[in-house]
Amino acid sequence: MSQGFVYNIQRMSVQDGPGLRTTVFLKGCPLHCLWCSNPESQAPTPQLMFFEDLCVGCGRCQEVCPRGAVVPAGTKFSWDVNACVNCGACAEVCPSKARVISGSLMTVNEVMQAVRKDELFYLNSGGGVTFGGGEPTAAGEFFLDLVRATHQAGYHVCVDTCGACPEERFARIVELADFFLFDCKHMDPAKHKELTGLNNTVILKNLRLALSSKAEVQIRMPLMPGLNDSVENITALADFLREYDRYEVEIMPYHCFGRSKYLALGRPVPQVAQYSPEDLRTVLARFESYGLHPVLV
Repeated sequence: MSQGFVYNIQRMSVQDGPGLRTTVFLKGCPLHCLWCSNPESQAPTPQLMFFEDLCVGCGRCQEVCPRGAVVPAGTKFSWDVNACVNCGACAEVCPSKARVISGSLMTVNEVMQAVRKDELFYLNSGGGVTFGGGEPTAAGEFFLDLVRATHQAGYHVCVDTCGACPEERFARIVELADFFLFDCKHMDPAKHKELTGLNNTVILKNLRLALSSKAEVQIRMPLMPGLNDSVENITALADFLREYDRYEVEIMPYHCFGRSKYLALGRPVPQVAQYSPEDLRTVLARFESYGLHPVLV
Protein backbone atom coordinates (compact mmCIF):
# COMPACT_ATOMS: atom_id res chain seq x y z
CA MET A 1 0.00 0.00 0.00
CA SER A 2 1.51 3.32 -1.03
CA GLN A 3 2.04 6.05 1.53
CA GLY A 4 3.18 9.64 1.62
CA PHE A 5 3.36 12.77 3.72
CA VAL A 6 0.22 14.80 4.37
CA TYR A 7 0.47 18.09 6.26
CA ASN A 8 -3.21 18.91 6.60
CA ILE A 9 -6.69 17.59 5.87
CA GLN A 10 -9.16 20.45 5.81
CA ARG A 11 -12.83 19.59 6.07
CA MET A 12 -15.82 21.66 4.93
CA SER A 13 -13.79 23.75 2.48
CA VAL A 14 -15.75 26.05 0.17
CA GLN A 15 -12.93 27.65 -1.89
CA ASP A 16 -11.21 24.57 -3.29
CA GLY A 17 -13.67 23.59 -5.99
CA PRO A 18 -17.45 23.21 -6.28
CA GLY A 19 -19.63 22.42 -3.28
CA LEU A 20 -18.40 21.41 0.17
CA ARG A 21 -15.06 19.66 -0.01
CA THR A 22 -12.39 17.90 1.94
CA THR A 23 -8.97 19.20 0.91
CA VAL A 24 -5.97 16.93 1.36
CA PHE A 25 -2.70 18.86 1.44
CA LEU A 26 0.36 16.85 0.41
CA LYS A 27 3.95 17.74 1.25
CA GLY A 28 6.44 18.68 -1.44
CA CYS A 29 6.65 21.15 -4.32
CA PRO A 30 9.13 21.52 -7.20
CA LEU A 31 8.58 25.31 -7.19
CA HIS A 32 9.81 27.77 -4.59
CA CYS A 33 7.67 30.81 -5.30
CA LEU A 34 8.86 34.04 -3.69
CA TRP A 35 5.36 34.69 -2.32
CA CYS A 36 4.43 31.18 -1.08
CA SER A 37 2.05 31.46 1.88
CA ASN A 38 2.49 27.81 2.90
CA PRO A 39 6.27 27.36 3.15
CA GLU A 40 5.80 24.19 5.21
CA SER A 41 4.40 22.59 2.05
CA GLN A 42 7.58 22.91 -0.01
CA ALA A 43 9.79 20.23 1.55
CA PRO A 44 8.65 16.64 0.83
CA THR A 45 9.40 15.42 4.37
CA PRO A 46 8.23 16.42 7.88
CA GLN A 47 9.57 19.66 9.38
CA LEU A 48 9.61 21.12 12.86
CA MET A 49 7.82 24.45 13.26
CA PHE A 50 8.52 26.54 16.36
CA PHE A 51 6.00 29.23 17.29
CA GLU A 52 7.95 31.31 19.79
CA ASP A 53 4.95 33.26 21.09
CA LEU A 54 3.36 30.00 22.33
CA CYS A 55 6.43 28.83 24.25
CA VAL A 56 5.84 28.74 28.05
CA GLY A 57 9.48 28.03 28.93
CA CYS A 58 8.87 24.67 30.61
CA GLY A 59 12.09 23.15 29.20
CA ARG A 60 10.65 19.74 28.37
CA CYS A 61 11.82 20.13 24.78
CA GLN A 62 15.43 20.56 25.89
CA GLU A 63 15.23 17.45 28.05
CA VAL A 64 14.23 15.16 25.17
CA CYS A 65 16.12 16.67 22.22
CA PRO A 66 18.70 14.07 21.06
CA ARG A 67 20.83 16.59 19.15
CA GLY A 68 21.05 19.50 21.55
CA ALA A 69 19.12 21.65 19.08
CA VAL A 70 17.00 23.29 21.78
CA VAL A 71 18.70 26.36 23.25
CA PRO A 72 17.66 28.75 26.06
CA ALA A 73 16.46 32.18 24.95
CA GLY A 74 15.65 34.31 27.97
CA THR A 75 12.61 32.81 29.67
CA LYS A 76 11.88 30.60 26.66
CA PHE A 77 13.60 27.90 24.63
CA SER A 78 14.47 28.53 21.01
CA TRP A 79 16.21 26.16 18.57
CA ASP A 80 19.24 25.73 16.38
CA VAL A 81 17.76 25.14 12.93
CA ASN A 82 20.99 23.66 11.58
CA ALA A 83 21.28 21.13 14.41
CA CYS A 84 17.63 20.04 14.29
CA VAL A 85 16.89 16.76 12.47
CA ASN A 86 13.08 17.12 12.62
CA CYS A 87 12.66 13.99 14.73
CA GLY A 88 9.64 15.46 16.50
CA ALA A 89 10.65 14.45 20.04
CA CYS A 90 10.23 18.01 21.30
CA ALA A 91 6.82 18.37 19.65
CA GLU A 92 5.56 15.26 21.39
CA VAL A 93 6.19 16.72 24.85
CA CYS A 94 5.38 20.39 24.20
CA PRO A 95 2.30 21.24 26.32
CA SER A 96 1.52 24.53 24.55
CA LYS A 97 1.93 23.37 20.92
CA ALA A 98 4.75 25.83 20.42
CA ARG A 99 6.58 23.02 18.63
CA VAL A 100 4.75 21.00 16.01
CA ILE A 101 5.76 18.69 13.21
CA SER A 102 4.32 19.57 9.82
CA GLY A 103 3.75 16.38 7.87
CA SER A 104 2.49 12.94 8.85
CA LEU A 105 3.15 9.70 7.01
CA MET A 106 -0.21 8.30 5.91
CA THR A 107 -1.39 5.41 3.77
CA VAL A 108 -4.03 5.72 1.07
CA ASN A 109 -6.49 3.88 3.32
CA GLU A 110 -5.87 6.28 6.19
CA VAL A 111 -6.51 9.29 3.99
CA MET A 112 -9.65 7.70 2.58
CA GLN A 113 -10.95 7.00 6.08
CA ALA A 114 -10.77 10.73 6.78
CA VAL A 115 -12.34 11.59 3.42
CA ARG A 116 -15.31 9.25 3.88
CA LYS A 117 -16.41 11.10 7.01
CA ASP A 118 -17.75 13.90 4.82
CA GLU A 119 -19.46 11.76 2.18
CA LEU A 120 -22.93 13.03 3.06
CA PHE A 121 -21.80 16.63 2.54
CA TYR A 122 -20.40 15.80 -0.91
CA LEU A 123 -23.65 14.20 -1.98
CA ASN A 124 -25.81 17.08 -0.75
CA SER A 125 -23.69 19.95 -2.08
CA GLY A 126 -22.16 18.64 -5.29
CA GLY A 127 -18.78 18.69 -3.58
CA GLY A 128 -16.00 16.16 -3.27
CA VAL A 129 -12.30 15.84 -2.57
CA THR A 130 -9.58 18.31 -3.54
CA PHE A 131 -5.89 17.46 -3.54
CA GLY A 132 -3.56 20.38 -2.91
CA GLY A 133 -0.10 21.07 -1.59
CA GLY A 134 2.57 22.08 -2.10
CA GLU A 135 2.14 20.55 -5.48
CA PRO A 136 0.10 17.34 -5.07
CA THR A 137 1.39 15.73 -8.26
CA ALA A 138 4.91 15.80 -6.75
CA ALA A 139 3.82 12.95 -4.46
CA GLY A 140 4.05 10.57 -7.42
CA GLU A 141 2.41 7.16 -7.07
CA PHE A 142 0.98 8.03 -3.66
CA PHE A 143 -0.95 10.89 -5.22
CA LEU A 144 -2.05 8.79 -8.19
CA ASP A 145 -3.27 6.05 -5.85
CA LEU A 146 -5.22 8.64 -3.85
CA VAL A 147 -6.87 9.98 -7.00
CA ARG A 148 -7.76 6.46 -8.14
CA ALA A 149 -9.22 5.56 -4.73
CA THR A 150 -11.25 8.77 -4.64
CA HIS A 151 -12.48 8.26 -8.18
CA GLN A 152 -13.44 4.65 -7.47
CA ALA A 153 -15.37 5.77 -4.37
CA GLY A 154 -17.51 7.91 -6.66
CA TYR A 155 -16.36 11.25 -5.27
CA HIS A 156 -15.78 14.34 -7.39
CA VAL A 157 -11.99 14.77 -7.78
CA CYS A 158 -10.38 18.21 -7.94
CA VAL A 159 -6.64 18.78 -8.32
CA ASP A 160 -5.20 22.12 -7.23
CA THR A 161 -1.99 22.31 -9.26
CA CYS A 162 0.71 24.59 -10.59
CA GLY A 163 1.21 22.15 -13.47
CA ALA A 164 4.87 21.45 -12.65
CA CYS A 165 4.58 17.73 -13.25
CA PRO A 166 6.17 15.24 -15.67
CA GLU A 167 3.96 15.11 -18.76
CA GLU A 168 3.41 11.35 -18.62
CA ARG A 169 2.20 11.54 -15.01
CA PHE A 170 -0.02 14.52 -15.74
CA ALA A 171 -1.64 12.66 -18.64
CA ARG A 172 -2.60 9.87 -16.24
CA ILE A 173 -4.07 12.42 -13.83
CA VAL A 174 -6.15 14.06 -16.55
CA GLU A 175 -7.86 10.73 -17.20
CA LEU A 176 -9.17 10.57 -13.63
CA ALA A 177 -9.69 14.15 -12.45
CA ASP A 178 -13.03 15.93 -12.79
CA PHE A 179 -11.79 19.44 -12.08
CA PHE A 180 -8.53 21.37 -12.05
CA LEU A 181 -7.67 24.53 -10.18
CA PHE A 182 -4.69 25.53 -12.31
CA ASP A 183 -2.32 28.31 -11.20
CA CYS A 184 -0.82 30.55 -13.88
CA LYS A 185 2.01 32.40 -12.17
CA HIS A 186 3.76 33.99 -15.16
CA MET A 187 3.60 33.45 -18.91
CA ASP A 188 7.23 34.30 -19.70
CA PRO A 189 9.55 31.26 -19.21
CA ALA A 190 12.56 33.25 -17.97
CA LYS A 191 10.51 35.37 -15.59
CA HIS A 192 8.69 32.29 -14.34
CA LYS A 193 12.03 30.70 -13.49
CA GLU A 194 13.19 33.84 -11.74
CA LEU A 195 10.08 33.91 -9.54
CA THR A 196 9.59 30.19 -8.88
CA GLY A 197 12.85 28.39 -9.63
CA LEU A 198 11.56 26.63 -12.79
CA ASN A 199 10.54 27.78 -16.25
CA ASN A 200 7.00 27.12 -17.42
CA THR A 201 7.58 25.02 -20.55
CA VAL A 202 6.14 21.80 -19.13
CA ILE A 203 3.56 23.73 -17.12
CA LEU A 204 2.04 25.29 -20.25
CA LYS A 205 2.04 21.92 -22.02
CA ASN A 206 0.14 20.41 -19.11
CA LEU A 207 -2.26 23.35 -19.04
CA ARG A 208 -3.00 22.83 -22.73
CA LEU A 209 -3.66 19.16 -22.06
CA ALA A 210 -6.03 19.97 -19.20
CA LEU A 211 -7.90 22.60 -21.24
CA SER A 212 -8.34 20.09 -24.07
CA SER A 213 -9.61 17.32 -21.78
CA LYS A 214 -13.07 16.43 -20.49
CA ALA A 215 -12.19 17.88 -17.08
CA GLU A 216 -13.33 21.32 -16.01
CA VAL A 217 -10.51 23.81 -15.53
CA GLN A 218 -10.56 26.95 -13.42
CA ILE A 219 -7.62 29.26 -14.08
CA ARG A 220 -6.17 30.94 -11.02
CA MET A 221 -3.49 33.59 -10.78
CA PRO A 222 -1.62 34.52 -7.61
CA LEU A 223 -1.02 38.23 -8.11
CA MET A 224 1.97 40.18 -6.80
CA PRO A 225 2.64 43.92 -7.23
CA GLY A 226 5.40 44.51 -9.74
CA LEU A 227 6.14 40.81 -10.21
CA ASN A 228 3.45 39.40 -12.49
CA ASP A 229 0.84 42.13 -12.94
CA SER A 230 2.44 43.86 -15.93
CA VAL A 231 0.57 44.70 -19.13
CA GLU A 232 2.84 42.27 -21.01
CA ASN A 233 2.06 39.33 -18.74
CA ILE A 234 -1.68 39.96 -18.62
CA THR A 235 -1.77 40.33 -22.41
CA ALA A 236 0.11 37.04 -22.84
CA LEU A 237 -2.32 35.28 -20.49
CA ALA A 238 -5.31 36.70 -22.37
CA ASP A 239 -3.88 35.58 -25.73
CA PHE A 240 -3.23 32.09 -24.39
CA LEU A 241 -6.70 31.64 -22.90
CA ARG A 242 -8.45 33.09 -25.92
CA GLU A 243 -7.27 30.06 -27.91
CA TYR A 244 -9.56 27.96 -25.70
CA ASP A 245 -12.38 30.48 -25.50
CA ARG A 246 -11.63 31.02 -21.82
CA TYR A 247 -11.86 34.39 -20.12
CA GLU A 248 -12.50 33.98 -16.38
CA VAL A 249 -9.47 34.11 -14.09
CA GLU A 250 -9.65 33.76 -10.32
CA ILE A 251 -7.31 36.34 -8.79
CA MET A 252 -5.49 35.67 -5.51
CA PRO A 253 -3.75 38.91 -4.41
CA TYR A 254 -0.66 38.47 -2.26
CA HIS A 255 -1.16 38.51 1.50
CA CYS A 256 1.28 38.19 4.40
CA PHE A 257 -0.69 35.60 6.38
CA GLY A 258 2.16 33.11 5.98
CA ARG A 259 4.66 35.31 7.84
CA SER A 260 4.40 33.37 11.11
CA LYS A 261 5.08 30.12 9.26
CA TYR A 262 8.36 31.39 7.82
CA LEU A 263 9.45 32.48 11.29
CA ALA A 264 8.38 29.11 12.71
CA LEU A 265 10.56 27.35 10.15
CA GLY A 266 13.52 29.63 10.81
CA ARG A 267 13.34 31.07 7.28
CA PRO A 268 13.48 34.68 6.06
CA VAL A 269 10.08 36.28 5.54
CA PRO A 270 9.33 37.11 1.86
CA GLN A 271 9.70 40.77 1.01
CA VAL A 272 6.67 41.09 -1.23
CA ALA A 273 4.36 44.09 -1.13
CA GLN A 274 0.60 43.92 -0.69
CA TYR A 275 -1.86 45.81 -2.87
CA SER A 276 -3.70 48.84 -1.63
CA PRO A 277 -7.41 48.67 -2.53
CA GLU A 278 -6.91 51.37 -5.15
CA ASP A 279 -3.91 49.65 -6.76
CA LEU A 280 -5.77 46.35 -6.86
CA ARG A 281 -8.72 47.96 -8.62
CA THR A 282 -6.32 49.39 -11.20
CA VAL A 283 -4.78 45.98 -11.90
CA LEU A 284 -8.18 44.26 -12.13
CA ALA A 285 -9.25 46.88 -14.65
CA ARG A 286 -6.15 45.98 -16.63
CA PHE A 287 -7.37 42.37 -16.86
CA GLU A 288 -10.79 43.55 -18.03
CA SER A 289 -9.27 45.81 -20.68
CA TYR A 290 -7.72 42.74 -22.32
CA GLY A 291 -10.98 40.79 -22.37
CA LEU A 292 -10.52 38.78 -19.19
CA HIS A 293 -13.02 38.46 -16.37
CA PRO A 294 -11.11 38.64 -13.04
CA VAL A 295 -12.81 37.16 -9.97
CA LEU A 296 -11.30 37.80 -6.53
CA VAL A 297 -10.95 34.74 -4.27
